[in-house]
Amino acid sequence: MKLLPQLLALLEGWKKAFAPSRTHQRAVAHALAATCALGRRTLSRSIALLGRAQKDWSADYKIFSRSRWQSQDLFAPVLTDYLQRYPKGPLTVACDDTKLPKTGKKIPTAFWQRHPLSPPFRLNLLYGLRFLQASLLFPHYQEGDFSARAFPVRFHEIPAVDKPGHRASEQAQQEYHRLRKLKNLSTQSLAVVRELRTQFDALGAAARPLLLTLDGSFCNQTFFKASLDRTQLLARARKDARLCGAAPAGSRRRYAAAIFTPEQVRQDEARPWQRARVYFGGQWREVRYKELSEVRWRRGAGPRALRLIVVAPLPYRVSPHARLNYRQPAYLLTTDLASGAATLLQAYLDRWQIEVNHRDEKSLLGVGQAQVRSALSVPRQPALVVASYSLLLLAALQAFGPGRTSHYLPLPKWRKPASRPSLLDILNLLRHQINETSVSGPGGVISAETLMHCAYT
Repeated sequence: MKLLPQLLALLEGWKKAFAPSRTHQRAVAHALAATCALGRRTLSRSIALLGRAQKDWSADYKIFSRSRWQSQDLFAPVLTDYLQRYPKGPLTVACDDTKLPKTGKKIPTAFWQRHPLSPPFRLNLLYGLRFLQASLLFPHYQEGDFSARAFPVRFHEIPAVDKPGHRASEQAQQEYHRLRKLKNLSTQSLAVVRELRTQFDALGAAARPLLLTLDGSFCNQTFFKASLDRTQLLARARKDARLCGAAPAGSRRRYAAAIFTPEQVRQDEARPWQRARVYFGGQWREVRYKELSEVRWRRGAGPRALRLIVVAPLPYRVSPHARLNYRQPAYLLTTDLASGAATLLQAYLDRWQIEVNHRDEKSLLGVGQAQVRSALSVPRQPALVVASYSLLLLAALQAFGPGRTSHYLPLPKWRKPASRPSLLDILNLLRHQINETSVSGPGGVISAETLMHCAYT
């Protein structure tokens, strides 16, 4: 089975999102052009790649600025495949925010924000867009010696509230502070999570719980005090978070008087370390952890019962004869009081795969490089590229499985053997199969007719 026909078969599922057939064909052509293009991924480069450099280009921009479609509908094939492939267990989703740098001053939702790569001693700023990404974690280690992989299922813009000038009225200032609480990163992310839960229910997964694995920025009272139906949270907490236990039965108090921190639990020698077997870093490993149930976090979760899991730092060596080093310990707070500790630890370790998504999207697919400034185009063009990336990963999984088989092009001599294909492996194979098609566009470029013709050859 070839990769290109499998990808086009998945893109046929976009017909429900794009009502007119011409709009659907143009969206499919742009999805393939966005993945096959080289250099900066601007719309003009995609138009030239499709052989339309000498034609009217307005329709290629209007598909993002005027056409009626919702970005969440583009990820439906990934959700359907996951439910069929893994019919049991929790629906593990990793959520994280990402920033796309911009330079245009007429982009309506771009704003100055903290640069994520700033050193701890220097705060640097970045001007750009902010998006929330939700990725569904496929546990490929259940099928063999393969690492888990994250498949994006949401890419939603999270803009900031415009701050009024210093000459604004007192009423405008009060309205700004009110909107900051209603439309911050956490509150808008909760709306995305609830909408994702609704879509899972519509696909027949209402009985399965949704497990959200979150970074430390989402470990706050907005998330832990929110009412989420059939949704559990697993977030990394601060080592100095002030925790306590429940008050004794019959007491008038709500919380126990003793206060402790996750770091104190880690250093408490009276609490023995336990061991769990998880798949991480390409092999099965034993992880040491401590567990404490019925924990209360007064400032973050109120009287809600939580569970604290302290993970010991993992040892590693940079070379066989180097000294033993240790990574940082992890402190996890979760609302899931029933699942086993190994299940939660595995879910949190798999959360790292969303960072691989961010790297692939920015470095290899150029998400955010398109020069658009329409109010609708700014959030929808990056979402279409991320959806195309997710379907490309799914097409490779359906065609060849989770491993790196002989169907892929040989690795360079300087590359070590890989157990699973990278996005660059998949892109090289896709471009190779497009070049092998019998239909060619004018001037040696890929035409839209060529891309659509590949589905039937």
